[in-house]
Amino acid sequence: MRGFILLIISVLVAISACAQSYNQEKTALTNFLVRMYENAPFDGVKAVEDYENAYLMSVVKLDKTKYKSDSALNRLAQVKAMSQASRFFNGSDITDDMIIRTTEKADGTADTEIIENIREHSSGYVKQLEHLTNFAALDGQQVFIFITPLRQEQ
Repeated sequence: MRGFILLIISVLVAISACAQSYNQEKTALTNFLVRMYENAPFDGVKAVEDYENAYLMSVVKLDKTKYKSDSALNRLAQVKAMSQASRFFNGSDITDDMIIRTTEKADGTADTEIIENIREHSSGYVKQLEHLTNFAALDGQQVFIFITPLRQEQ
């Protein structure tokens, strides 16, 4: 009976130890990416690697005061992150039009007005982004970090 109880306890300890390792790995990845962002802040996508995996990291920075609810802020961050990841994976078409309008005045001088229109079109969808963390940046804005695996070692 004593051996059976000892066996049950050791099985439970082994199961809980395996469950904790997943959270510890995710926490270590989160801490690494936050430190990397704080060292060199950026907005957009970046491919990052740890010892075993490669990830696409999408960083979105938003002004929290412009949104009425946290739900709207979180949804916008998620949509922007998916858009950034889609542009990274699928590419985009960019067109640039420049209009230069010059008008002469009666006194012989001229006014020049330059209008530049930049359009970007991207199609595709990336559905596997995982919201890893969000935190307040030093300038008061909210930073969201999303990731998706690029490849995993077996």
